[in-house]
Amino acid sequence: MFTSMKDRSVIVTGASKGIGKGIAKVFANAGCQVLLASRTLKDAEDAAAEITQGGGRATAIAADVTSESDMADVATAAMDRHGGIDVLCANAGIYPQSKLEDMSSEEWDQVLGTNLKGNFISVKACLPHLKKSDGGRIVLTSSITGPVTGFPGWTHYGASKSGQLGFMRTACMEFAKYGITVNAVLPGNTLTEGLIALGEDYLETMAASVPLKRLGTVEDIGNAALFLATKEAAYITGQTIIVDGGQIIPESLEALEEA
Repeated sequence: MFTSMKDRSVIVTGASKGIGKGIAKVFANAGCQVLLASRTLKDAEDAAAEITQGGGRATAIAADVTSESDMADVATAAMDRHGGIDVLCANAGIYPQSKLEDMSSEEWDQVLGTNLKGNFISVKACLPHLKKSDGGRIVLTSSITGPVTGFPGWTHYGASKSGQLGFMRTACMEFAKYGITVNAVLPGNTLTEGLIALGEDYLETMAASVPLKRLGTVEDIGNAALFLATKEAAYITGQTIIVDGGQIIPESLEALEEA
């Protein structure tokens, strides 16, 4: 039985849709007070309203993780609304597809700026308040793409997601003296709005490459993030949890057919 997360103050960036929204829902269902941050306020408000209608506690704020002033405002809002910050789920990320030979420096900078520098800015803004928590937690949303696998058109994305793990390993050492842990979840193929829009045939093909024969849900990712934020995970830091249904294990589709 896990120690209750009731009333813990949680910030989730990139929380208006997809995995971020799923993480926010899982934490809210566990009794946390959740602040949803997104570049578009209405989207964040709609997601927060959905959580509230389901019985959770959630509010919204507009913020761009590439802006130091925006993230300072997010940290202040969490302090004002919740009285502190216990958990930061640094989830915001973008993944425009562009082959390397066609990619511009601007595209590269945009992806690295959001996915990697955005983590740095978010963590730095929340750190003074996390230090005051009785068990501060930072959970990064990385990916299997980059740290473990590759996919054409995502060199910038893969580099940013690998970079998050390098950031994590040093940050966890620096923050250990404050009792703050820093870990990452690495989702595989996950059912989000963008993926669903690709069509049923595409989803079936993707699911066929997963040993569990299904794609992940945003709740699957949220549950892993929630575990890393619990009291029971207090001795886990600088680590990654791959949440992919075993996707990275088979060396080929033939291997799955043999199973």
